[in-house]
Amino acid sequence: MTNLSHKLPPIPVLGLAAFSGTGKTTLLELLIPVLIDRGIRVGVYKHSHHVIEQDKPGKDSFRLRKAGACQTLLSTPERAILTTEFPDKSNPADFYHLLRQFDSENLDLILVEGCKEQRFPKIELHRHELDNKPWLYPDDPDIIAVATDPIIACPLPCLDLNDISQIAEFIMQYVRTFQSHT
Repeated sequence: MTNLSHKLPPIPVLGLAAFSGTGKTTLLELLIPVLIDRGIRVGVYKHSHHVIEQDKPGKDSFRLRKAGACQTLLSTPERAILTTEFPDKSNPADFYHLLRQFDSENLDLILVEGCKEQRFPKIELHRHELDNKPWLYPDDPDIIAVATDPIIACPLPCLDLNDISQIAEFIMQYVRTFQSHT
């Protein structure tokens, strides 16, 4: 893997790379509580190909954004939501820039769902019932492990896609290794 440390935040970043329908979100839903129970503060970057609207028409923050604000930070006692507008559709937001928007002082790990075409460490998820999908790891040098069902022989660490504890332990080791090198 090419050294991307100058582009990535100063904490471990690890992606779940797979084709749609493989179960990335479901795995994250199961994995995040296990990592939190083990003392890891987790941030998640979720990529979507769809236009989303998080705010509601008529609300002040929506009105201010629609008035032309490039960024709107909505803060409540429970959470803050930063919305950034990218008006030039031909020049989308840079993946690495967006990763650096996380408050890395208050996180131990950023998990990325999707973005399989980007350069950063990833675990490939592969379900044999979706056997028509090709493996990513032979062509992606940033894939550091595969999680599949059933286990296969491959040159990378192979994790049981249905064993959340095993995947969590692999991620914990990844975090420990990252921390020992910084």
